[in-house]
Amino acid sequence: MNLPAPVSRIVYATLLLVSCIVNAGAETRDPYKFFFNESWNDFKEELNIARTEGKHGILFFFELDECPFCHRMKQTVLNQSDVQKYFRENFRCIDVDIEGDVEVVDFNGETTTQKDFAFKSNRVRATPVFAFYDLEGNRIVRFTGATNNKEEFMWLGEYVLTGSYKDMNFTKYKTMKQAEKK
Repeated sequence: MNLPAPVSRIVYATLLLVSCIVNAGAETRDPYKFFFNESWNDFKEELNIARTEGKHGILFFFELDECPFCHRMKQTVLNQSDVQKYFRENFRCIDVDIEGDVEVVDFNGETTTQKDFAFKSNRVRATPVFAFYDLEGNRIVRFTGATNNKEEFMWLGEYVLTGSYKDMNFTKYKTMKQAEKK
């Protein structure tokens, strides 16, 4: 979604203000430093690093600069220190610009661009998209859109790590988790 620059700035400022209110008192940190791993955009090599580091797989965050939902995720969820710790312990976390012309090497060793990896390989048409890949380079879970809150995002990670995705969809898993809270 491409918004005119003034509207985009207003949306971003509003999301920033909301995140300040929502996160008052919580430790927040820059997601680009503390959530996403530094990557040279060689995803085949990222799999090797994930294996060596004992991770469970790779998490791709497909984003668009003008996307207000991407900004909300970065400002209210991905910036939380406990979220960052949990996901960095279990996954290599990589951001991908769906309009990016930066070259990447896909899991088959083929050179492509970020936008082609997003669109052609992952069929990303709306953002954000969270795509989890196992250590063999197979996509195992895809979640489109922003989560409602930090708790739901943590459940998404747990859903992948526990292998619950093999037996149920994420909506059913969320319903189960909400029932456990009561």
